[in-house]
Amino acid sequence: MMGRIYMRSGGVAALILLLAACSSNDWQVRALPSDIAIGAALDNEPDLDLLHEINLQELPLVPIPKAVRPCCAFGNAQKVKVGPVPVPFFRYANTLAVDKVGPHAFEAGTFSFQKDAPNGSRGTENNGLMYTLRGGFIDLAHVRDTADNAIALFYRIYPQLGQQQTIKLPDEIGPRVIELSEFDLSHLTPRQRWETAAAISVRLAYFMAEAHEIAQWHGYRSWAPWSETVSAYSPEDLYSNMLGAKIALALINNNLAMSKDLYNQHMTQWFAATLNWLEPVSIEQTNALFDVIDGHWWDSNQPLPSKFMLLKRHYQLSDLQAPYLVPQSLAQNHEKWNEVAALFTSTQQAHNLSLSRIIHGVEIDSIATQKLIVADKFKQSFKHIPAELWQDGFTQADFYQISEYNQAQDELELQLFQQSETVEKALASKEQT
Repeated sequence: MMGRIYMRSGGVAALILLLAACSSNDWQVRALPSDIAIGAALDNEPDLDLLHEINLQELPLVPIPKAVRPCCAFGNAQKVKVGPVPVPFFRYANTLAVDKVGPHAFEAGTFSFQKDAPNGSRGTENNGLMYTLRGGFIDLAHVRDTADNAIALFYRIYPQLGQQQTIKLPDEIGPRVIELSEFDLSHLTPRQRWETAAAISVRLAYFMAEAHEIAQWHGYRSWAPWSETVSAYSPEDLYSNMLGAKIALALINNNLAMSKDLYNQHMTQWFAATLNWLEPVSIEQTNALFDVIDGHWWDSNQPLPSKFMLLKRHYQLSDLQAPYLVPQSLAQNHEKWNEVAALFTSTQQAHNLSLSRIIHGVEIDSIATQKLIVADKFKQSFKHIPAELWQDGFTQADFYQISEYNQAQDELELQLFQQSETVEKALASKEQT
């Protein structure tokens, strides 16, 4: 909103700002063929595998995104409270139709004015929630974030594959790094080295998303005044993140991410096609389904950013993710049944997602680790978790166990919250009588 107002009043300065935003952080990668690749290319019957014997030259280095995209609390048309004061007559609508997704923009910021194809029209990246029959609710921002992270990691990992390497990531609840150990890749063909680096990159990008869920629960805020605990372990988050990892894997292995423009255009096309494959419903049906699960998965009576606006959370951090589909039993007993009945005429087949742990004989988690250190200001939020699990830092191997402790704490806090609300309602009712 501020960007649009400034452009109307700022004239030339705003135009310069817009152009800078659209052109900054451009990157491209050049594939320099080795002698082996040249020999294969000039052979009468080229060995297609040897054509992958290339060196990557980055001009400049692909940046690791510094922040996640701002989106989206689970639910629809939520009330909003700023500090202790509810905002009257305001509802935060964040659902989206599949034809309004807009072109993808790597590390999208305030401006993301992109072409959706080489000869296509320009548009802005839009993010929100939509429901799909095969993937449940999808958070578009989470899909995009993980895809971007996977691309950035790949162009750091592939050139040094098999060597010891440390990649610094943006801080959240403290410093965090990716550590890659030395390993033997002499048994891998050139194409297999590429595929191995791709599989490592998307798996690590997904683990970055898991770490973000933990960080949100423990008090990390992208914007200091606004608590993000309402979004921690949201049921659609990790499935959406893994969806982004899977799309990025396809783009890397098809050589469709060799420059920022090329990546944006192909991510746009693959993202739209993937959403359509998952069978998206209309925005009206998505809104109706949110109404169906109101009071079960989320609570529209709680204003943002109240933590317990979210009632259903997903703590099962792992490399296998299954979507949550709205049960027909809930829909049938709701006043919106007529609006969504057509969605249940055929058996809904949830499409599960997974990421490879082993690729071409390489056990990824044994050579690639994300390590997080808890900064002093967040240590109090870990008091319900045994200190030996986190005080010296923790890795993705510890994520699931930490999340189990967080789940137990959530269940206790939710019970106390609901008890206090019951008491408050009883007192209010007594005062009225």
